[in-house]
Amino acid sequence: MWQGGRVTISPPAPGEPRRPHGPRDPGDAWVVAPDGTRYWGRFGAAGLLALDPQRGVLLQHRVTWSHFGDTWGLPGGARHEGESAVHGALREATEEAGVPQPAIRPRLVSLLDLGYWSYATLVGDVTEPFEPTISDPESHELAWVPIDDIEDRPLHPGFAASWEYLRTALDIRPAIVVDAANVVGSVPDGWWKDRAGAAQRLLERIGVLAAKGVSAAALELAEHRWFPEWVVVVEGRARSATAIDGLDVVRAEASGDDAIAAEAERLARDGRTVTVVTSDRGLAERAGRAGAAVRGARWLLEQLD
Repeated sequence: MWQGGRVTISPPAPGEPRRPHGPRDPGDAWVVAPDGTRYWGRFGAAGLLALDPQRGVLLQHRVTWSHFGDTWGLPGGARHEGESAVHGALREATEEAGVPQPAIRPRLVSLLDLGYWSYATLVGDVTEPFEPTISDPESHELAWVPIDDIEDRPLHPGFAASWEYLRTALDIRPAIVVDAANVVGSVPDGWWKDRAGAAQRLLERIGVLAAKGVSAAALELAEHRWFPEWVVVVEGRARSATAIDGLDVVRAEASGDDAIAAEAERLARDGRTVTVVTSDRGLAERAGRAGAAVRGARWLLEQLD
C-alpha cells in the first residue's frame, strides 16, 4: 500500500471503460496517484502478451474514447480483488479478445509495482493457434504483429516503456527436469515401503509449484516470476504414479539416468534453458555436458516448502 501520500479511488467517468455485461466489479475504478496520474484498476491491472511462434504477439488497437485511445497495447484490464496475475490476465484477454485460456501456456509474469498500483504482464506461449475476436467495445482491431514490427505502431505508453525489457525475456524458455527417484530418496520418510506413493506425493507438490511459478533468484534468471516447463522422470515401481496437470511425466522403461539425460539434451536442442534436479554426481556431469544447469535435491525441496 502507498504510504507517501494520498491515493483516491474514482469510478469510471462517462465514456470510460466498463464491463459490457453484468454489474461493475469493485476493481473497475481509477487509482489517482499523489501527482494526479490515473491508473486503471483498484486492485491493480494485468495484461496478456500472447506469443505465437509463427505470427508474433497479439495486440489490441484501442478505441478512440479509451484511456490512451488509438494506441496499440496488450489485451488486459483491472484485476479483481484477490485475483492472481495469471488468472487476471487470462480472464481479461478472454473478455476482450476471445482468447481461449487452454491455448496459453504461462511462461513468466513481469510486475510493475508502484506501491499504490501495480501492473502484471503475463507472457504466455500459444500452444494451440487461434483467431482473436473482438468481444467488448474497447477495441478497434485485434492483430498478430511480428515481433520486429511492434515498434512501428503507435504503442500505449505503458506497453512502450516495458516492451524493450519484455522482448529480451522472450528468448528465455526455462525447463526443469527432475530426477524423481533421487529427490524422493533424499528424505528418509519411509519412501522405500511405497515408492509409487512417494513419487505421487512429489508430483502433487511439484504441480502446486508449477502453478505458482518459481522466483527469478531460484533460477538465476531475469527478474520475473517464471513458469518453467516441468519434466519429471520416474522409474521402477514409481512408474505407476498418476500424471498431474501441468507436468510432463516421463516413465523410464530402463535406466532413469539415461531418460533424464535424454530429456535434458532434447530440451536444450529445442532452445530451452534447462535445469536438471539431481544430487547424483554422475548424472550431474552428464547433464552438464548436455548444456544444463544442475541443482541438488535440496534445492527443489526448498522451492516446494
